[in-house]
Amino acid sequence: MAKKLIGNAIVGQSGGPTAAINATLAGVIKGALECDAINTLYGMRNGIEGMLGERMIDLSKRFDGGNDLDALIHTPAAALGSCRKKLPNPESDKAEDIAFFEKVFEIFEKYDIRYFFYIGGNDSMDTVAKLSRYAEKKSYEIRVMGVPKTIDNDLVATDHTPGFGSAAKFVSTVITEIVRDCAVYTTKAVTIVEVMGRDAGWLTASAGIGKYVGIDAPDLVYLPERDFSMDEFFSSLEKAFEKHPNIVVAVSEGIRFADGRYVGEGTQSGSTDVFGHKYLAGTAKALELAVKEKFGCKVRSIELNLPQRCASHLASKTDLDESVAVGAYAVERAADGESGEMVLFLRVSEKPYEVKLGAKKVSEIANAVRKVPDEYINAEGNHITAACADYILPLIAGEAYPEYENGLPKYIVL
Repeated sequence: MAKKLIGNAIVGQSGGPTAAINATLAGVIKGALECDAINTLYGMRNGIEGMLGERMIDLSKRFDGGNDLDALIHTPAAALGSCRKKLPNPESDKAEDIAFFEKVFEIFEKYDIRYFFYIGGNDSMDTVAKLSRYAEKKSYEIRVMGVPKTIDNDLVATDHTPGFGSAAKFVSTVITEIVRDCAVYTTKAVTIVEVMGRDAGWLTASAGIGKYVGIDAPDLVYLPERDFSMDEFFSSLEKAFEKHPNIVVAVSEGIRFADGRYVGEGTQSGSTDVFGHKYLAGTAKALELAVKEKFGCKVRSIELNLPQRCASHLASKTDLDESVAVGAYAVERAADGESGEMVLFLRVSEKPYEVKLGAKKVSEIANAVRKVPDEYINAEGNHITAACADYILPLIAGEAYPEYENGLPKYIVL
């Protein structure tokens, strides 16, 4: 048993928000309030960038006694604010890199920070890994934990990520509604719906689950795990038109041709973020133009965009409950002496669905991408399989509505 480490803790949120990221924050707060080793829990505003500017909030005081935690659970986006900050190499001998880490650890010492919790996706786990390495190098006693979140569901080692279930519930529900809307006309038409997902097609895959539970689903679903062929796409549309006049297609924003080019490349800016990721948009629009030219029929493109990650009014109860649990578990692990880990889910049963909480060294997780496996994609590469639906369906189960006031959801602003 590791020695009891007494001190303060700090938590931050990083990367793209989700409808469940504040539920995870609530879990960390709950865990810290109940942990006798943590005196005060601070929240960094705008992730590690905010901490460097000492823009922090006393979360222990704000949520004293657990007040407002339930409202926080149902609040969309990142209540503490977010950032996309790429940390330098902790082994670097460059003066500016050394100065960066020295500044971080000066703040840790100033506020007696002995616990660091970072809620985020792949790039955030890179931050956790680097801080862990530098802490060891500096021999500073601190326990650093990564707490997962991402609608992309692309973190390795974990069965799924907090935030994915709610985003998948939103996508599958909206797709069902779009299919119903398109079915009212007899005019030949194609509707192409673009879903978030750069390298992994988990969220786009959720668009197709209705097919396996007797609910409307798109005719075609395209994921970035398979090379996209315009010839195959046109052929599949022709076959779909033989069945009915109104075709709905779900596509990932990150689908690529066999030569590696993004399908939507011609409609994109080419800009990249600090991690080198291209800003993606316009895949559905590019396909809309191609279909219009090929078939001459009515075509529309729809980009689901931000609502995929912020629609807390349609959150999955399973997702929110698990998100709170994973946040609290991160505190428990750290208090027990663990550091440099990401907490995760391990699925122990399919039917009935059951998961248990676990953890793994973040160095084995950061900068790797978990893709949709082959068995979850049909042979033609244009839809999902029943096994994929079986995997996703438990994650969207249950409804968790926020409190409403004057007909609108009531949220917390920190």
